[in-house]
Amino acid sequence: MPQVLLFPGQGSQVIGMGRSFYEQSPLARQYFDLADQCLPFSLTKICFGGPEDLLKETRVCQPALYVLGYIIFACLKEKNYLAKGIACACGLSLGELTALAVAEVFDFKTGLYLVAERGRLMQEACDLIPTGMLSLIGGNVGAAEQLCRSLDLDIANLNCPGQIVVSGTLDALNKAQVRAKDLGFKLAIPLKVAGAYHSRWMQPARESFEKILAPIPFNPPVITVLTNTTGAAIEDPEQIKQALGKQITSTVQWESCLRWLANKHFVHCLECGPGSVLAGLAKRTDGMLQVTPLNEWEHVASLIR
Repeated sequence: MPQVLLFPGQGSQVIGMGRSFYEQSPLARQYFDLADQCLPFSLTKICFGGPEDLLKETRVCQPALYVLGYIIFACLKEKNYLAKGIACACGLSLGELTALAVAEVFDFKTGLYLVAERGRLMQEACDLIPTGMLSLIGGNVGAAEQLCRSLDLDIANLNCPGQIVVSGTLDALNKAQVRAKDLGFKLAIPLKVAGAYHSRWMQPARESFEKILAPIPFNPPVITVLTNTTGAAIEDPEQIKQALGKQITSTVQWESCLRWLANKHFVHCLECGPGSVLAGLAKRTDGMLQVTPLNEWEHVASLIR
């Protein structure tokens, strides 16, 4: 049956990511080697050996997740596992660009360039002022909105029921971590990210990225792709460009993406990237969604045997 491909976003990175693919798959090795040639740093060296602080940098982390996600798709395709088709592709934050590459809106190399530029620009925005993100667990959107109003924060991610991420200055986030319990949240956890993604603090990155996107030709997607900006399908190439720019400063509607899949009965999903964050979010959103994490070569090999 057709599969849904899910691609994770920043925060799922881990030292060692992709090593088993590089060692076991000649195709994966080709993509990693191409990335090393195109980027101003050795992606393989950082992915496989760190250090963690360098892998966490936005300019490094985003290309790393893009390359590994695309490699997992390419390996599945090479072994004819996707012969029955792809029902849909969607990704969280930068994972949306991986989904668009899979949908042939642009080729792998163009996507790598866009992701690298996106990561570079967002890193520059992060360096302008100390900002970050805070994950709020166990509360509701209304309480998150109240917290944001009181401390001048932005809602960055609506990930699943009971998990909301806010962005802002570090000082405001420290205060939010203390106040969150009074508003009904069970936990408030600072995220290991470089800055306030998907918020007004990324406006300089958005403006520069939109200029980069403008001259690049986009194709209509050959499979259904969802956009984080609305949580629904998007087809028109120019609208896709607009959504990629807007996504940098707007709330990621990931819960809406998952509900869209469930409503369409697109429930057989493969998480293409390190970790199993998306599987956990799907489980908490709709019990019909069945997500299989594919973060090591052995996981892919077990499917194609």
